[in-house]
Amino acid sequence: MNNHKSGFVNIIGNPNVGKSTLMNTLSGEKMSVVTSKPQTTRHRILGLLSEDDYQIIFSDTPGIIENPLYGMQNSMNKFAWASFEDADILLMVTDIFEKYTGEEKVIKALAETTVPKFLIINKTDLDKSNMADEVASFWEQHVKFDEVFFISAQEKINTEYLFEKILAFLPEAPPYYPKDEISDKSERFFASEMIREKILLLYKQEVPYSCEVLVTRFKEEEKNGQPLLMIYADIYVDRKSQKPIIIGKNGEAIKKLGIAARADIEKFFGKHVYLDLNVKIKENWRNDERMLKHFGYSE
Repeated sequence: MNNHKSGFVNIIGNPNVGKSTLMNTLSGEKMSVVTSKPQTTRHRILGLLSEDDYQIIFSDTPGIIENPLYGMQNSMNKFAWASFEDADILLMVTDIFEKYTGEEKVIKALAETTVPKFLIINKTDLDKSNMADEVASFWEQHVKFDEVFFISAQEKINTEYLFEKILAFLPEAPPYYPKDEISDKSERFFASEMIREKILLLYKQEVPYSCEVLVTRFKEEEKNGQPLLMIYADIYVDRKSQKPIIIGKNGEAIKKLGIAARADIEKFFGKHVYLDLNVKIKENWRNDERMLKHFGYSE
């Protein structure tokens, strides 16, 4: 395939700086869960953007956690650091509010990386006092980037220019994935992530972080001549006291969760959905190697 470009564009950075929003903006699809809460992304997710003459494999990763508390967070860190191993282009995302000391591991790793790397300073639409310039100045003292971009992923400010530069730096190579695929993840994975996103948005304090969603059945059937996705999912919590919180009084909370999640799933798949949610208790699952493997956090 003459002059075809293809490569991995890996997005890294701390939690809650806008990596997932940027991934969704650049790929043109909602691949990653987006909320205002840190540690929303738990897995490494590939978003595939293919045209006749190129294929970009965008990689969204969990934010790097300096002091992980659970086995789950250790696995999330492994997903994040793996981005340094197969990148053709690295996008280091920070924002105008974030402060680094210069001693962080990621700074050393970036300084030693030889692939093209871009500094992405996000949320510049909220910059009222030239904070973005201060951030850029700090990073220029520690890492030599090939390009620096001042963007707003949410408002799509300068994201088209960033995309053009990514294409310019993309190496010539054949496609890595079939051109009609949009991700390496399964339909079950996306359904479970949309349910988990609503848990993050609808519940407070520690409860959302103690939950994991596992789709146990995903099957397309037909009802009244129309396709109907039958989705059954288990919501795992790690303490008995959390189960009644998820369910709510008279089941109102889980009903609200189901309605919100089903709307997103129907929009994503373009089909009517029947969604059945069940709550299970698995104490301390975030440190249980067998459960972490079951949920896809380890090989």
